[in-house]
Amino acid sequence: MARAVPLFSGSKGNSYYIGSATEGVLIDAGRSCKQIENAMLANGLDMSSIGAVFITHEHTDHCSALRVLAKRYGFKVYSSLGTLNALRAGNKIEANADADVITDEVVIGNMRVQRIDTPHDAAESCCYRVTAPDGKSALIATDMGVMLPNVRTAAEQSDFVVLESNHDINMLKNGIYPYPLKQRILSNRGHLSNEACAKELVNLVEKGTLRLMLGHLSEENNTVPLAMSTSVDLLTSNGMKYKSDYSLDVAPSVSTTKTIIF
Repeated sequence: MARAVPLFSGSKGNSYYIGSATEGVLIDAGRSCKQIENAMLANGLDMSSIGAVFITHEHTDHCSALRVLAKRYGFKVYSSLGTLNALRAGNKIEANADADVITDEVVIGNMRVQRIDTPHDAAESCCYRVTAPDGKSALIATDMGVMLPNVRTAAEQSDFVVLESNHDINMLKNGIYPYPLKQRILSNRGHLSNEACAKELVNLVEKGTLRLMLGHLSEENNTVPLAMSTSVDLLTSNGMKYKSDYSLDVAPSVSTTKTIIF
C-alpha cells in the first residue's frame, strides 16, 4: 500500500518519505542525518528503501542532512538546475555526489516523481508529486507565496496532499520578526498563510481530494489549533464535515509514528 510518512515539518526542518514499506523516495532532508535515520526507524522504515532524495530548494531547513546522507548511503539526488547549482555553491552537496536535474518527471523503481515549479525566494524552487505503482499519488506542496495553477492542478489530481499553512497573518504582523522578514513571508515568493491554505482546501475537497495535511507551520507565527481551526471552520462553512467528508492532519515538527495510507 502507498503511504506518506511526514518525518519532520516546519521551520526547523522538513522531510517526507513517500512510497511503500520497502520502496520509496525522500522529499527534502532538512534535519540531521541521525534524526532522519531515527525517524525512519521509528516508523518501521529502513534507509535502504529510499530510492532517491528529491530537494525542493536550497534553504537549510530542506537540505541540512543532504551532504551526509548522500555520502553515507550513496543516494541519488534530484532537484531543479537552479537548486542543484545553489546546493553546490553552498557546499551542501559534494562535487562528486550522484546528482541530476529533474526537468519534468523521473521513474524511481516502481514510482513516478513529477516536478512542479513553485514561487519562493529561492534559486528555482519546486514541489513534487509521487505516483505509486497502484496509481495513487501524493503531493507535498510547501514554501510558496501563492498557489499557482500548475500546483493547484497537481493537487486536484492527487489522492493525498500536504499543503503549506505557514502562518496566521495577524500573528505575523504583530510578532517579533523584523519588518523586512515579515514582508518577505507575506510576499508572492514567501509562504502560504492559514487563510490562503484553507481556501485551497475547500477547492480540493470539492474536486474530490479528501486526504489532506497541513505542513510547514511556523513556530513563531502559528499554532496547530489555530491552523486546524482556520481550515476546518472554512470547510464547515462550505458544508464539508471534518472526519466525515475529508480527513485533515498536521505534519509534525518532530518525528512521530504517523503514516497516511493513500
